[in-house]
Amino acid sequence: MKSRWVVLLVLCAIAVLGVGAPAASATPFPITRCVFTPTPDNPAARPVLRPLPIAPTVGSVDVTFRFNYGPVTVRLNRAGAAPCAVQNLVSLVAQRFYDHSQCWRLTNSERLGVLQCGDIYEVEKGGPGYKFPDETDGAETYGRGTIAMGNQGPGTNGSEWFIVHSFAHIPTNYSVMGTVVRGMDVLDRIVAAGIIPSDRGPLDGAPAQPVKILRGSLG
Repeated sequence: MKSRWVVLLVLCAIAVLGVGAPAASATPFPITRCVFTPTPDNPAARPVLRPLPIAPTVGSVDVTFRFNYGPVTVRLNRAGAAPCAVQNLVSLVAQRFYDHSQCWRLTNSERLGVLQCGDIYEVEKGGPGYKFPDETDGAETYGRGTIAMGNQGPGTNGSEWFIVHSFAHIPTNYSVMGTVVRGMDVLDRIVAAGIIPSDRGPLDGAPAQPVKILRGSLG
């Protein structure tokens, strides 16, 4: 339990001081408030603390996911439209929520080309025990390398996210957090290994070869 409180204190420092933010800024504390609401009917798949209800709105932070295929590093934009989503992902990574989890969905259709991760049990099952609102402004685009929150409808963000490996012709309903800066070749290898057809279609199902997150880390 003590280690979890240490994590909370570290996240507090990140939120207030803005790790990764420029040295100078227009305001002393460029932050925004966030609302993380417990979901008792959908409890946490793994023990995890909710993020602090504030998030920095300047700078960026890198997160590396070490897949069994290799590492992928994403740069999360705190100054973008979705600072609370960024803070949430940072919190879950810091608490090792994603370690030793599996990515259950891979798509490669004309409409959607993404790897979906963050669900602990199966597709859209196994979240963090809370939800938070969408952070979209209608200007979102989902090009190759984009990392965005997945959801099951308005205001249902939790732990699920996806990386676009080709393109995603989808509504602007998914909060964009940042982009891949290293490791797109890892995504390409995952796609090349194939997809197990499902009731969603022949090019929308589980990866043909299991895709696992061995560890997520900041930096």
